[in-house]
Amino acid sequence: MRVLSIQSHVAYGHVGNSAAVFPLQRLGHEVYPVHTVTFSNHTGYGATRGPALAAADVAEVIKGVEDRGAFPGIDAVLSGYLGEQAVGEVVLDAVARVKAANPAAIYCCDPVMGDVGRGFFVQPGIPEFLRDDVVPRADIVTPNQFELEFLVGGRVRTQAELVAAAEDVLARGPEVVLVTSALTEDTPPGCVQMACVTGGERWLVTTPLLPIVAKGGGDVTAALFLAHYRQGGARAALSRTAATMYAVLRATAERMSEELLLVQEQEAVAAPDEIFQVLPIGWTAPP
Repeated sequence: MRVLSIQSHVAYGHVGNSAAVFPLQRLGHEVYPVHTVTFSNHTGYGATRGPALAAADVAEVIKGVEDRGAFPGIDAVLSGYLGEQAVGEVVLDAVARVKAANPAAIYCCDPVMGDVGRGFFVQPGIPEFLRDDVVPRADIVTPNQFELEFLVGGRVRTQAELVAAAEDVLARGPEVVLVTSALTEDTPPGCVQMACVTGGERWLVTTPLLPIVAKGGGDVTAALFLAHYRQGGARAALSRTAATMYAVLRATAERMSEELLLVQEQEAVAAPDEIFQVLPIGWTAPP
């Protein structure tokens, strides 16, 4: 698979393309990374150095990739955090041109806008732009629960409400909704869940909740799910993504690292130990 990944870049640590590119490559995929910023580190450290790139410059890099004749061979476009709406418009233009060159190509959008406890952390107008313009153009969307609630304009308290919200998003255009960091009234204590909903499938995986808030985790999750979905479908993608993310996050928490230990845990990327059951949503164990 060849992926055009349009995201931020940091020299130190793992967020944006610095989180997504290596796992895709470790899985054997070719990646064309296009950076929207080139920072020293992510902004969570409180200070950063380096420039945010103008939308016109991002567009120029993408045009250069197109000039090399790459677009007909691109299988997927991946995007994450959008610093400004103009960059989002460049992403959508790239998606349209890639799909014109290769109608089988898909677009995976991680609609980054906020999280539980933090609220929105993007510029004003970005959440609405993602909801109204970007998500309807995506084939796969990977919101966390906070972002899903914004997309549908309502709270998600139960698994049934989570499925209903995901189906609402599906009705707007996407074919697959992966909900990350799901915590509902039905989530077992001390656990966290991911759910995948398509037109005909509803899958759920439950993993232990680790004492860590990892920057870049969503970027890795979206990249892994995209790769595995293209190769094996929704259930397999959910299983492998959950297995890898748990292994990486567990190692990161155990070693008290400020950054995801992606390189150190690369075997969990290449060959994840799928120890967590992926079950149809609504399934209950027999007595």
